[in-house]
Amino acid sequence: MDSRFLQSFIHVAELGSIAEAARRLDLTPAAVAQRVKMLEEEMGMSLIRRSGRTVAPTEAGARILERGRKVLRDIRDLRDDLNDSSDLSGQLRLGGAPTMMLAVLPDLVSQFLSRHPQVDTYLEPGTSATLFRKVVDGDLDAALLIQPLFELPKSCGWHTMREEPLVLLTPASMKVTDVHATLESEPFLRYDRGTVGGQFADAYLRQYGIRTRQRCELDGLDSIAALVDRGIGVSLVPAWLAARGNNLALKRWPLPHRSSKRIVGMIWTRTSARTRLVSSFLELVKKWKEVR
Repeated sequence: MDSRFLQSFIHVAELGSIAEAARRLDLTPAAVAQRVKMLEEEMGMSLIRRSGRTVAPTEAGARILERGRKVLRDIRDLRDDLNDSSDLSGQLRLGGAPTMMLAVLPDLVSQFLSRHPQVDTYLEPGTSATLFRKVVDGDLDAALLIQPLFELPKSCGWHTMREEPLVLLTPASMKVTDVHATLESEPFLRYDRGTVGGQFADAYLRQYGIRTRQRCELDGLDSIAALVDRGIGVSLVPAWLAARGNNLALKRWPLPHRSSKRIVGMIWTRTSARTRLVSSFLELVKKWKEVR
């Protein structure tokens, strides 16, 4: 079995689109479709079913999907095990939550690649919950994300990079003398309660009996910031690290009472065959913390 055929099938099954899988693999859709077809011929069964422009794994495809992921991980690990060079090489698979992908990972990956030009670095954006699961499952070696609200498994390591308390976010021109009164009087842009920061914000509002005039609820701190900049409303959000070049005219006001802090850091799997790569990247992450 050609591992490239298996890789293409897994991308198609996970993304639900041959075109999107082709973009991720830097191939043409026809090439990806041909690889999947050849894998189906080798397996002697249909692995995906098409419905318009979307595709989904068949029952047989779903059964081999998880095993296929493990096979690809084992192949990557085998290549790294056979590499006894003193120079770092191989592939380091990193994930990044949206704020980390914009504000932190570009600098860290640039520094890492300048030190280790033989390393192939794969980057995957995603929500913290999705990236956490991929690290635990071994699909990613490490990720920069929001620390979950539950105890991490012992198979994973963790390094805290930032602690982000809640702040009132307003246009820079707005004058605030009472943070709680501003939250009640101004239109409110709620940070999605499905996120860790959104849950902290909701808990704070409930604890102090603050009744807001909610205009919308959405995920994405940069989207909220853009709306606040245009005077659409105010928000209660973690004091996140904004990306460079952000020209929005905003002001962050501290809260009068203590709030829960969103914790941002790096998580990695201790069982990865790419321990040397992860350790080298972790060194840069620790230095980043020291110079901020």
